[in-house]
Amino acid sequence: MITIRNLVKSYDRKVNAVDIDSLNIREGEIFGFLGPNGAGKTSTLRMMVGILPPDKGSIVINGYDIEREPLAAKREFGYVSDDPNLFLRLRGMDYLNFLGDMYDVPQDDRKRRIGELGERFELTHALGNRIQSFSHGMRQKLVLIGALLHDPGVWIMDEPMTGLDPKSSFALKEMMRRQADAGKTVLFSTHVLDTAEKVCDRVAIIHRGKILFLGTMEEMRDHFGQNESLEKLFLEITGEA
Repeated sequence: MITIRNLVKSYDRKVNAVDIDSLNIREGEIFGFLGPNGAGKTSTLRMMVGILPPDKGSIVINGYDIEREPLAAKREFGYVSDDPNLFLRLRGMDYLNFLGDMYDVPQDDRKRRIGELGERFELTHALGNRIQSFSHGMRQKLVLIGALLHDPGVWIMDEPMTGLDPKSSFALKEMMRRQADAGKTVLFSTHVLDTAEKVCDRVAIIHRGKILFLGTMEEMRDHFGQNESLEKLFLEITGEA
């Protein structure tokens, strides 16, 4: 579960890049974070995982405040950044073992998880190669495997399907559903409205740092128009139409 209260972040002291009064992301749901470029999605996610400090407000992940108890909070989640270009000189397996050591994943569990996830994302054959030789899609798969290696209770993912081939994208969606059905939490940002409609239990539409809509897709259509396309509803909510 993720709880946000009075979260504010500003980069120029004039306009708030993020200004969220209250947001609860529940256990057992897939939650989609939608919004145009520059809406504040990535800034919010980076504050959730402790990369960016908020100007004010609190973020609590499974009972741990990310600022007051950062190590305990970070053990609760797996994070997929919007930029998979990390540790490029390491070999894929070295990167995964590094993460396994950080999260104290036992060797037997680590081997099993790497084997299962490597097979699911069809990356096992490349784990002995340096990451700098990987394509963007392969790097994205490696980051996903690393984020899920310690079997976290909360998934926080920024555009996780960017660069994935259709088979891997489908596999990730299935894993997200199983994670939520097991009573855990999945949060991801996306620009792909069709993906959000098919996968998410609830969504938040954020624009200029503020949440303009929070609820299910059915609730959005009930409120804004049953006969409108999802794209038109999105544009109307964000004032882009």
